[in-house]
Amino acid sequence: MWIAFTNTEYLQYLAGRNGDNKKPMKPKKVLIIIGHPMRNSFCGALAEAYIEGAKAAGADIKQLYLGELKFDPILWHGYKEIQELEEDLKMAQEFILWAEHLVFVYPTWWGTIPAQLKGFIDRTFLPGFAFKYRKDSLFWDRLLTNRSARLLVTMDAPHWYYKWAYKQPGHNMMKKTILWFCGIKPVKISEFGPIKISTETQRHKWLLKARKLGEKIE
Repeated sequence: MWIAFTNTEYLQYLAGRNGDNKKPMKPKKVLIIIGHPMRNSFCGALAEAYIEGAKAAGADIKQLYLGELKFDPILWHGYKEIQELEEDLKMAQEFILWAEHLVFVYPTWWGTIPAQLKGFIDRTFLPGFAFKYRKDSLFWDRLLTNRSARLLVTMDAPHWYYKWAYKQPGHNMMKKTILWFCGIKPVKISEFGPIKISTETQRHKWLLKARKLGEKIE
């Protein structure tokens, strides 16, 4: 059966097929969390490359350089007593609630994330903020849903060795036991390494890769 189109209807049909009638998407809110204590590091360069790409794509960007925040990374009483948040951590929580996409940039030290990043998560991703246990139950509610994340991770170990010999402890911690636990998904991971023996040409390619990820905001 043939369907007759007027010229105007046909143009509208073609526009629909090509996606021309889609509503423009709002700029995505992206929070960059740099977990290397030194801004002048390759992690810092990866973060800047990602930010350049994301800005080119029209994203709204906020940044947290953990090495420049003032906070105690230690939970001195565990979760049994409330430890007052420093102003920088209050700001960090506001940024996390604001964000739609979180990008963590950090090195792999001793097979996992740096202590400062772990301390930041301990102090910031608190019960009542990131998750909430149900009364008299082992189950919990995820409070940071409707957010995605990207991990930009540097390391000196070859990818295959980190995956098969070490079983990726840092990736599993961040993706499964922290971000998924709080409702943040999908979580995608990009590795950059081995850094120790990398050439300038290779590092340049990695920076271009980070920029392209920023352009896609993923």
